[in-house]
Amino acid sequence: MGAYSTKLEVRWSDLDPNSHVRPSVYYDWGAFCRMSFFTDAGLTLTVLTENHIGPILFREECVFRKEILFGDTLSINLELVNAKKDFSRWSIQHTLFRNEDVPAALITIDGAWIDTVRRKLTIPPDIGLSVFESMPRSQSFKWINK
Repeated sequence: MGAYSTKLEVRWSDLDPNSHVRPSVYYDWGAFCRMSFFTDAGLTLTVLTENHIGPILFREECVFRKEILFGDTLSINLELVNAKKDFSRWSIQHTLFRNEDVPAALITIDGAWIDTVRRKLTIPPDIGLSVFESMPRSQSFKWINK
């Protein structure tokens, strides 16, 4: 799979009293993009449930660059920044664009897979491996050993 992005919409409920997008909404948009990518690549909620695995986050950070207003058109992409070779741990970065080409925010997450029965970290099944193999990689992508 090549570059991946999805469109977003600013809803009235996404705004705070100052007409700014609430900070938690940015994280929701990142999660929406990741799960859309997983689903489009075949790693659906059904597949996750059948394999007793799920993605978990250790860290989630957003750097806010430009104001987003109600009525702006938005898109968000996803790139793999680093990963262990077995894809048991990984970092993903999202760039949120306002009005086609203005970078408005940068979301970075560090995550892993959990066995939802044993409640322990695990290695993803083959479909998880192939989905992460197909994920677009950042120009600075690195394999990690820890």
